Amino acid sequence: MSSSDLSGKTILITGAAHRIGAQMTRMLHQNGANIVLHYRNSSTAAKALQSELHTLRDNSVKLVQADLHHIDELAQLVKQAVAAWGNLDALINNASSFYSTPAETATEAQWDDLMGTNLKAPFFLSQAAAPYLNQTRGCIINIVDIHADRPLKAYPVYSMAKAGLVMMTRALACELGPDIRVNAIAPGAILWPENGIDEAMQEKIISRTFLKRKGSPEDIAKTALFLIRDADYISGQVITVDGGRSLNS
Repeated sequence: MSSSDLSGKTILITGAAHRIGAQMTRMLHQNGANIVLHYRNSSTAAKALQSELHTLRDNSVKLVQADLHHIDELAQLVKQAVAAWGNLDALINNASSFYSTPAETATEAQWDDLMGTNLKAPFFLSQAAAPYLNQTRGCIINIVDIHADRPLKAYPVYSMAKAGLVMMTRALACELGPDIRVNAIAPGAILWPENGIDEAMQEKIISRTFLKRKGSPEDIAKTALFLIRDADYISGQVITVDGGRSLNS
């Protein structure tokens, strides 16, 4: 997929109405791709982003709604994506649940939700997408987390789910090669959680990066663009985008 841009390529991005997903949508669209934008509940935000991008290039963003916990519906979701423009060139597993689950109080429902969104759904979406990606020699990108390697206190289930997604990245690179590349991006301090953390904690996190600043969603989007457009000989890898924080003990 080493062309100068992504014109004629179709990219399915899950959880793409907000935050990092929305920024990846904008950047990949800017580089010529047609986007299949998945959302669960964020209809208003999804429609607004579609409208924004259609002012730049008409009929270039298709919206698909689905609850990724409904595994039996994921094959249809992929078929909808393919039907939009007749091909599928990349799948970005971005949708994620994130909240605290201290070990002493975590419930089975929380386990099922976090594992379902962060690990189970990406696997079965990848399975459904593989025949189409095989035809285009496409790729899969999984959005993981630096805490897949170093667990986040009070978030054990989330950390385990993302660790599983890292292994899934490597395992599927093995299973789906040579025609499909599978890689992951591990963001660090890019966006603060929607439930917020106090300013002192923000400063502490930033101080542990070597670049002494917070990253931006654009940093993740540029990495996704690189993996899709330019990284023809990279597979099974996790690219950490954290300003060096994960090297700090």
